[in-house]
Amino acid sequence: MNQTLVLGYGNPDRQDDGVAWHVLLALALQLNLPVPDSYEEEFPPNEKLDFAFILQLTPEMAEQISAYERVCFVDAHTGSIAAQVQLVPVIGQFQNSPFTHHLTAQTLLSMCQSLYGKAPQAALLSLRGYQFEFECGLSPETAALVPEAIEMILGWLGEK
Repeated sequence: MNQTLVLGYGNPDRQDDGVAWHVLLALALQLNLPVPDSYEEEFPPNEKLDFAFILQLTPEMAEQISAYERVCFVDAHTGSIAAQVQLVPVIGQFQNSPFTHHLTAQTLLSMCQSLYGKAPQAALLSLRGYQFEFECGLSPETAALVPEAIEMILGWLGEK
């Protein structure tokens, strides 16, 4: 297991909600790492960093996340954030959610700390989503943001 995890989440069948899958795929290709054929498959192991793509964060992930030194969460946002692409540090803290199926990166890190006595250094990379219909593929506006997102992650990884 590597010390760094890039963890994307969202629904690729809901257009821009699945932007994290496209970011993980582009990042792995940029780093000349093997990639799966589908978001339903796991990323092949490599020597640099671990990748994971899931539909949503779950409490059960706290154990897996706590084993890493660093985690970069990747997700879409709907415009409530001013920046089109944003990379911000994430600090563990419990956050209430109006949805029972929604868990934030902050809450997941808080669970890591509470349950396992440690939490990784973490960041959240979010990209602006424009279309969330029942379709595969990104809107042109969100697809255009992927290269900037890759540059931000490479900087966070110290690859630039």
